Amino acid sequence: MQAVWRRLGVAASLVVCVLLASCSSCKGHVDVLKAPPPTPLETNTDDRPKVVILGDSITAGLGLVETQSFPGLLQQKADAEGLDFEVINGGVSGDTSAGGLRRLDWALEGDVRVLVVALGANDGLRGLSVGEMKRNLAQIIETADARKVVVILAGMEAPPNYGPEYASSFRQAYQDLAGQYRVRFIPFLLDKVAGQPSLNQADGIHPNAQGSAIVADTVWAVLRPVLDQIANS
Repeated sequence: MQAVWRRLGVAASLVVCVLLASCSSCKGHVDVLKAPPPTPLETNTDDRPKVVILGDSITAGLGLVETQSFPGLLQQKADAEGLDFEVINGGVSGDTSAGGLRRLDWALEGDVRVLVVALGANDGLRGLSVGEMKRNLAQIIETADARKVVVILAGMEAPPNYGPEYASSFRQAYQDLAGQYRVRFIPFLLDKVAGQPSLNQADGIHPNAQGSAIVADTVWAVLRPVLDQIANS
């Protein structure tokens, strides 16, 4: 397991290094996970039970068409398997864990059965308090759990420029939450994608179409058994 985490840490380092090198004209790296907001959830009229992916622009699919975003690909997988669920892309530009918490009630409107929490990347990029991030994510999990919504927590890696102690505590926060609340857990959302130039766009951090497909596979491996269980209950 330590070897796996070392590999993920290296990947995160490569992502941030490429990002900083490619953003010399930016004011900083704090806003890199920005993308146009998704279609408002309240306008949706689909009456199927819902899977909401609560995230930032990695979820929204920056630089991709809607069907290439990983939530869009998850919808295709569910449809292909005959699983009658609607996957809602709840990715919002530049969102932190605090932003996700603020819009949680809105995101959970309707017949939401599963919530995939894919937040924290912007917290890490901005060097925000790990303790605060952890509290925000805990409140998201607790709120969803109280509504009997199944939670899948997707972990993220912090950039290396805040030091190894920050990166370690950032990673540990997700592990602690997964253990404390016994939620389904994806250790690293960008596993096999982060740090791979061929799988990312020019900014070095947002997956391209091929990378997004790998992210969708990573999430689907955890999501599909949940949908099977719900469908058969």
